[in-house]
Amino acid sequence: MISFVTALLAALGLPLFIAISALAMFSFYVAEIDLTVLSIEMYRIAETPTLTAIPLFAFAGFILAESKAANRLVACSKALLGWLPGGLGIMALVVCALFTSLTGASGMTIVALGGLLYPALQKAHYDERFSLGLLTTSGSLGLLFPPSLPLIIYGIVAQTPIDDLFIAGILPGLLLVCSLSLYAYIYGRRHLPPTPPADSGQALARLRESFWELILPFIVLGGIFSGIIALSEAAVLCATYVLIVEMCIKREVALGDLPRIIRECMVLVGGIFIILAAAMAYTSFLIDAQIPNRLLDTIAEHIESKLLFLILLNVFLLVVGCTLDMFSALILVVPLVLPIAQAYEVHPVHLGIIFLTNLEIGYSTPPVGLNLFIASMRFNKPILTLYIASLPYLAIMLICLILVTYLPSLSLFFITP
Repeated sequence: MISFVTALLAALGLPLFIAISALAMFSFYVAEIDLTVLSIEMYRIAETPTLTAIPLFAFAGFILAESKAANRLVACSKALLGWLPGGLGIMALVVCALFTSLTGASGMTIVALGGLLYPALQKAHYDERFSLGLLTTSGSLGLLFPPSLPLIIYGIVAQTPIDDLFIAGILPGLLLVCSLSLYAYIYGRRHLPPTPPADSGQALARLRESFWELILPFIVLGGIFSGIIALSEAAVLCATYVLIVEMCIKREVALGDLPRIIRECMVLVGGIFIILAAAMAYTSFLIDAQIPNRLLDTIAEHIESKLLFLILLNVFLLVVGCTLDMFSALILVVPLVLPIAQAYEVHPVHLGIIFLTNLEIGYSTPPVGLNLFIASMRFNKPILTLYIASLPYLAIMLICLILVTYLPSLSLFFITP
């Protein structure tokens, strides 16, 4: 009941770290535990070895958003895919997924790319409803691809290897992108005029322009998966690389812009750290009080089937995803759900991908999905129009969610047992 009140207060706008800290203090007080334990538990976050990856990856994302990297990625994708029926729609999906994975923020993708992609889709005779739905739902499409911040935060909260999560998110992320791309292709075949033939010269020129941004994921992920560098070192490499490219090679970010960019980035990261610290303290209380065990006993009395448990888990997470932002949902819900899911023999890495897929869909789920409101403001359209426009995409994503949930091999295929 107390957790429900906390989530409700957070949804109504109370700063999440205040809500969680107050909940932790109240819980420790009721249990007659010395409140100094709270500060000790909160300090444990400083001992997390992968913690430095969060501000560095976030900083790299802010630098990319400040530069003209998004324009180059759009132009490159258009040159490569523009000849396909629905190619511009496929291009929008790919660029949004890549941009979201690098910045780790769904809303930032809609704001940064919406002004480029929406007029381009309209000019190419795409229906308004199709365009709005595509850009609204694709705003969170890259959250399963590394080095997405939600993957890192889930790994920290669930104490799950982040390298494994990076690998596990690739196939489910590709499934979502390819499924929506197929829908865009079918739409293009049925409703759009013939596309111009491919121009290999223009494609090569755009590839050269976007070369430095396109190789970034391969450099970072190649270093991690080859074992040459650890996650924290990969974050340093990513931030340094982006700084050199955007400030020295492309010269699109000035030295004088850095204080403002750092300030905006650290406000976001500082908020995440404070919430994580408060959540770790509350999680310690939950474990000591055996709350997950009690929940498990209650659930086990009524649900024996793993199949039914996963169905109810998906429904629950979809509701969570459209009422709380992703970071809040991860920090509040993962500590409660993880031990219960493990009792039903759900692999922690698989659970993480299920969790993030649900939250990714929840961002665009009516009535209160965050992407819907951001897109409504960005495109100056009534929220009801966004509801209707998003429905076909949500249906496709829900089918993908079912496959991700009941085919664990999609997530665990490349994971060493």
